[in-house]
Amino acid sequence: MKWEPLIPLIGRANRAIAGFDGILHSIPNPDVLLSPLTTQEAVLSSKIEGTQATLAEVFKFEAGEYPEQTERRQDIEEILNYRRALYEAEKELRMRPFNLNLLLDLHSMLLDGVRGQDRGRGRVRTMQNWIGSPGSSIEHAQFVPPDPSFVPQLLDNWEKYYHADRPDPLVQLAIVHAQFEIIHPFSDGNGRIGRILIPLFLFEKSILERPVFYLSTWIENHRNDYIDRLRNIGTSLDSWNQWIEFFLMGLEEQARRNSGRVKVISDLYHQSKSRILKLTRSQFAVPLLDQLFSKPVFQSSNLIFSPAKPSGPMIASLLKSLRDAGVLKILRKGSGRRPTIYAFTQLLTLLTLREDRIMSSI
Repeated sequence: MKWEPLIPLIGRANRAIAGFDGILHSIPNPDVLLSPLTTQEAVLSSKIEGTQATLAEVFKFEAGEYPEQTERRQDIEEILNYRRALYEAEKELRMRPFNLNLLLDLHSMLLDGVRGQDRGRGRVRTMQNWIGSPGSSIEHAQFVPPDPSFVPQLLDNWEKYYHADRPDPLVQLAIVHAQFEIIHPFSDGNGRIGRILIPLFLFEKSILERPVFYLSTWIENHRNDYIDRLRNIGTSLDSWNQWIEFFLMGLEEQARRNSGRVKVISDLYHQSKSRILKLTRSQFAVPLLDQLFSKPVFQSSNLIFSPAKPSGPMIASLLKSLRDAGVLKILRKGSGRRPTIYAFTQLLTLLTLREDRIMSSI
């Protein structure tokens, strides 16, 4: 590997990520404001693997509005598993360093109760796998990972490198990510686990305040180049440099886009806070707003206030005020035992904006 050509890219990527981390430090309530971004990443990363469910459908599902198609419901379950794995990994890393047992646990969570659960969930593969066109044989595979007998030792070496003290952690991350994808240690779910590792590594190396750096959008936008660069590793003397340069450019670009998205979400929160306080003049206005950002599609019965809790009529009055002002929209009117489902449409619209429009608005 040649370091000299990488130096400008290393500098730009580190500055962009440091800028993003600065924004994370400035957010007064990150658990609230970053929650929708985590769900969005779960949707995007799962979409790369073929799921079709949208972000709005996931929010509706959590509010009790279930899709009619069984396949779409399975898609949503996979997305929720991905989000759960991200949350659990963050909790674990606040207590202990990353290790192979956590890797296996994440894989087990990812495939819990969904497609692929019977393909070695939470276990390193013991059979040869390959990547190719549907129905193709290993002889016509586009990529053949190492023999399963080598995988335990390869993972052990990979974990050692993950924790090694290297000259630049972003270059180290590029290698960690590529090595994991090349080893392909599981029978299913390797791509999603590989993407989960990116924010976890940045968090554990204290590069980010929170493990919320999501690269799935960039990977999806550059899917063909991403696959080609990975598969070319080892085919020429310069292949590792080409991969690292490509990955660093992705980190820089996505860091800037992540910064823009967090900024506009934060701006919306502060604007909404001022507006809802004026509309309701209630001590429960801010706790309600926090829940709108955590779950922008919801039932009134699912709202949780602590320690003080408003009465049922008071909650109904708060929601009516926001509905009359256009802050909330009714997605499904209540009938009989079916409760009304509300949506915080401004946040939903913002989350589904294309990133180029996000960047042009700041």
